Amino acid sequence: MLLGFVRDRTALFFTILFPLMFLVLFGGLLKNQGVSRSKVIEVGPVAVIDQVPADAKRELGKLLDVTKMTDRAKALDAVRKGDYEAAVEQQGDRVMVHYSAADQVRAGTVRSVFDQLVQQTNLAAAGTPPRLSLDAQQVEDKSLKTIQFVTPGLLGWAIATGATFGAAMTLVTWREKKILRRLRLSPVRISSVVSARVGVSVGVALLQTAIFLGVASLPSFGLKLSNYWWMSLPVILVGTFAFLSIGLVAGAWAKTQESANVIAQLVVLPMAFLSGSFFPLDSAPKWLQAVAEIFPLRHLNQAMLDVMVRGKGPASVLPEMGILAGFAIVLTLLATRLFRWDDV
Repeated sequence: MLLGFVRDRTALFFTILFPLMFLVLFGGLLKNQGVSRSKVIEVGPVAVIDQVPADAKRELGKLLDVTKMTDRAKALDAVRKGDYEAAVEQQGDRVMVHYSAADQVRAGTVRSVFDQLVQQTNLAAAGTPPRLSLDAQQVEDKSLKTIQFVTPGLLGWAIATGATFGAAMTLVTWREKKILRRLRLSPVRISSVVSARVGVSVGVALLQTAIFLGVASLPSFGLKLSNYWWMSLPVILVGTFAFLSIGLVAGAWAKTQESANVIAQLVVLPMAFLSGSFFPLDSAPKWLQAVAEIFPLRHLNQAMLDVMVRGKGPASVLPEMGILAGFAIVLTLLATRLFRWDDV
């Protein structure tokens, strides 16, 4: 299986090089784009928000969803975890915006809104020197860059693609070429065949991880992993099992290589867009965000982002690992029901 994978240039391209091109593209060329309403925490009284006239406050509500909170540490932690885009506080004449670099687009939007509020407040006090100043600070390490948040999502997509397509195409190809029939009649145990397929998928996923992290860590990109990045390895392992099971279902159901390829494409590619692999879903409609929660790739991306970038502990990704394991178990059982040794 491993030799067949290495000799298949098409498989090598779509498993390794094709996803890697997206990493280089998104990591190097990602530009800010406009987004909709952002969730912001108001820590204590903030005059530039509280003293806004009623008409202007309604317009402000179209851009910001403001939640009041008195505990500063709790507010900053909520921003750091990605639950809110920013926390705003005012100390005297300084308006401080604590934002998360996890979403550069929304962070830029929040800073722009409060910069305008500060300027309007200063202009309202005509004839006097500017009274208020804006100070924007990110809650994460200052070294964090966009590549920190692009890498986990694209790596998750690459793992999903490799495991799904590898399992589906192998199963259909072997059935078409009567290899499965020969294996059934040979003394080779089924457990050996299954272990080989799982071993190759896991090996490819680990290779993808090493290449992605190696490229993203180059000085031109500047990836810096958190202290708990190693927890991404068991997450990747469970995620590989989940998408391997999807590939087994596609391969068991499809009758030709072409149909297996179409099924895998229809499953993986839309899932990547709806799971935050290419762009954050914070600006998507609520119903779409709810639908995204049923996709295993969404949980794989979220778990890797938490331990690779946000510095959350190992226990934080246990729910996502449980969901991925559940997908693997259920779909593997379904694949066994659909499995056929021959085309007839």
